[in-house]
Amino acid sequence: MDKNELKRLIQEILDETQTGVCPVKLARVPQIRVTEADRLDTGDPNHRVYTHDLFSLSESPRLGCGVMEMEKTTFPWTLQYDEVDYVISGSLTVYYGQNAVTAAPGEAILISKGSSILFSAPDKARFLYVTYPADWQNQA
Repeated sequence: MDKNELKRLIQEILDETQTGVCPVKLARVPQIRVTEADRLDTGDPNHRVYTHDLFSLSESPRLGCGVMEMEKTTFPWTLQYDEVDYVISGSLTVYYGQNAVTAAPGEAILISKGSSILFSAPDKARFLYVTYPADWQNQA
């Protein structure tokens, strides 16, 4: 990295921190309720999958975070980002190849960028997701 690139990067960081936006935010996760507007399009209208971002891209442009709820659904997904899923209630199973990991409340699953998986909730699952980068919907 040359001197000009380093200066540009430092200025970019300074610009982000001087926007007047409060650097600390609180999300009251137990009070968050998903609605039909939060429904995730998995390609199957019978799937019951809902995602609700806790912070906007303007508040957190690098790290995404939200609540996801699933009910009696299994669907394929390929991640173009890193993700951690922390189970709040129910159980979440992630299938990859011939393997599977199931997390119960209080447990977390790490899914690495580039993974082709199946998300599965045989009953119900409510979990917190954290993604990097934050703009996971637009990653190629």
